[in-house]
Amino acid sequence: MTQFIREPAKDLPVAAQADLCVAGGSCTGVFAAVRAARLGLSVVLCERAGIPGGTATQGLVNIWHAVTDIDDREPVIAGLTSEVLDRLDRSGALLRQPLRTERYNFNPAELVMELDGLIRENRVRLLLHTLVCGAVEQDGSVRAVIVENGDGRQAIRADFFIDCTGDGVLAERLGVPSYSAARRQPPTCCFHLQGSLEDVDVGALTAAHGQEFGLPDAWGWGTAVAGCEGLSMRAESRVFGVNCERAADLTAAETEGRRQVLAYVRLLQKYGRRDTHYAMMNLASSIGVREALHYKTIFQAAERPLLTGARYDDPILQGTYPVDIHHAEDNGLTWRHLDGRQVTVWGKESRREERNWREDLHLSGPYAKFYQVPFELLVGAKYRNFIAAGRMLNADEGAFGALRVMVNLNQLGEAAGAAAALCLAQGCALQALDGRQVTAALRKGGSAL
Repeated sequence: MTQFIREPAKDLPVAAQADLCVAGGSCTGVFAAVRAARLGLSVVLCERAGIPGGTATQGLVNIWHAVTDIDDREPVIAGLTSEVLDRLDRSGALLRQPLRTERYNFNPAELVMELDGLIRENRVRLLLHTLVCGAVEQDGSVRAVIVENGDGRQAIRADFFIDCTGDGVLAERLGVPSYSAARRQPPTCCFHLQGSLEDVDVGALTAAHGQEFGLPDAWGWGTAVAGCEGLSMRAESRVFGVNCERAADLTAAETEGRRQVLAYVRLLQKYGRRDTHYAMMNLASSIGVREALHYKTIFQAAERPLLTGARYDDPILQGTYPVDIHHAEDNGLTWRHLDGRQVTVWGKESRREERNWREDLHLSGPYAKFYQVPFELLVGAKYRNFIAAGRMLNADEGAFGALRVMVNLNQLGEAAGAAAALCLAQGCALQALDGRQVTAALRKGGSAL
């Protein structure tokens, strides 16, 4: 039987008032805030952690993918993504690599500093250690959000609100219609490893000795950390059978992910290079949740139009990252590339299957050089002044597998910030805004649309 306790009603002090309030300081959230500020809005940005950057910093995933078309000729992603890459490059914190899916390798600590600078330079009011935990709405508009921080429980008033929390915390509090995927991609806990893996066959070691340490034979990968000799980022864990929408499951995923990280290090210490000392140097402050709730919008991205290069009058996102589906039901992983290549691997490449999805669909002619999504991906039906932007996007399994990565979500953040500024300038509801104006504003701001 569920028990209840009645919380007494009380008046909350208004901690801040602005044109725009952005919930969530991931790169998506920072880019939404900065783009809106550059278009003239006063902006408050709330982040529950002590640093901005989300998955790129707190999660240690220090890879951004290629920003050019599939032939590596024309830029298809620019804007604030390119601006931040340039800043990291000038700081000596960026490494360019040949592989498209791991093109830009950065130092996550340096990214924190660059995001701090970007926020400060654009006069965005940043509130760290601030949890958005409620909302006040009236007549189809969001009036305020409720936050908790060191100053207690307070309210922030604004004329427009953007949820960039990834989990859709604000959208959930507002009752925005949502759905769960039939098969959720499993989360991964990342960490920094000290010690060389040169000439080490990690897959063979895991196959031979993983059971001794309680490790699943699941896909893993790693990359260098720019400017940090002898240090690598590893994404070797997979936690299956958890629903990260639920507090108990998320807690179980965090603890099991950390257990797998330590087990991986212990395996290397026992069976890795004899001339190398292996140590865990840094652990992600939060597990990398690939998928939780999705929030409904007017447009749902679908895999086939995405991969075949459907074009729109009002694009807000372009990309080339392949469909990338981490199987929920087994230890497999499937990639589908724009050029038709399809690869599925199980475990640490214990089994591999290749085919061509374009041939399977009897498609002929040239393949798409990049894909797009339209402005309606951000437009919900319920609130006139609210956007949810991030990995809670409205997409089927395949399209989500391609769109969920950072260089794509960065663009959604910028588009949300531009849309907020245009709505307030025109005094119109989000649903009445012409998406072509959002595209034009993004182009003017340096995007490659």
